[in-house]
Parts: sequence; structure tokens; C-alpha cells
Amino acid sequence: MSMGDFRQRLFQYRGYTPIPFLLVMVAFAMPLLPTFVLGVVVLAIGEFTRFWGVAYAGPLTRVTGGVGAPSLVVAGPFSFVRNPLYVGNILMYVGIGIMAGALNPWLVIAAAVYFIFQYSMIVSLEEEFLDKQFGEAYTEYRKNVPRFMPRLTPWTPGSQAGQLPDWNGAIRSEKRTFQAIALVSLLIVVRWIW
Repeated sequence: MSMGDFRQRLFQYRGYTPIPFLLVMVAFAMPLLPTFVLGVVVLAIGEFTRFWGVAYAGPLTRVTGGVGAPSLVVAGPFSFVRNPLYVGNILMYVGIGIMAGALNPWLVIAAAVYFIFQYSMIVSLEEEFLDKQFGEAYTEYRKNVPRFMPRLTPWTPGSQAGQLPDWNGAIRSEKRTFQAIALVSLLIVVRWIW
């Protein structure tokens, strides 16, 4: 399997790769009130970041076939970091791990390392597409906005004009994510009680 094929597979199955980590986090959950609260905060920051990104990028964030984009989104969270959805995902998985307190801290560390690796591979594939599709506009964006570590101030090129959030579309698109968060959180609480 070539590197391109490997990255494409990671892209296609990115919605399923968290499942083993989440199952282990729930199965071995040993939450404590302080870490549970801290985990909820990290999870909320992650989901807010992701939700904000979906509001700007639209429902195409759910695509699992091939990498693609009809336009280069540079507004909202994309003016701080090039991959707000992936940053949000990593924060969500780490937050759930902290909430669960499962195999502390090794499972959280393993999940963070794995998802940073996975998203780095996926982003390298997406960047190749964006470079070919948008050329100089993407090159300028890439020079000014970091891949994973957000800027402190937003980058504001003229191309942001007309890029507005669709909050209702984001709510519809994120319905599965909200359901998954609720289910995993409920299972952790149930494990905590029993």
C-alpha cells in the first residue's frame, strides 16, 4: 500500500477510528469529580471548536469518499488555525479520556499521540489537494495560518468576504456528534455510579 493509499484510508475511516479508544475509555472508566469536571471543560472546548468550524465549512466535513473542497474557507476559526475540526476532535477525545480517568494517564496520552499522527497524515493529503485546487491563495493562507497550533489573532485576508457561518446547518451536521458525546458521557457516568 502506498503512502497516498494509506492516507486516503485514514481519511475514509476517520469517523470510525475513535471507536476502539472510546470503548476502552468507557470499559475502564474510573472517574473522579475533579478530573471529570476538567474533562467536561476540555470536551466542551473541543466540540465548540469543531462546531464553529462546521458552521463555516458546511456539511462537506462529513464526506468520507475522496478529499475535496469547493472553496477555500479562511474565515471564523479557519482564520486562527487551518484545521479547527481536527483540533476540536483531538480535544474532544482527550477530554473524554480525562473524564473517564481510564488507565490514567496512559490511555489519554496514547489517544492524543494516535490522533495527532492520524490527522497529520490526513492533513498532508488534504494539503496536496488544496495546493493543486487553490494554488497561490492556499500558499498565502498556509504561510499565515498554522496547521494545528492556533494563532493568537485572526488572519484577515480580503478573501474572507462573504464567508459567513451557517449555524442551523452546523446543528444539523453535528447531530451525530452531539449524540455520540451524550452517549459516551452517559456511559462514563453509569460506570462511575456502579
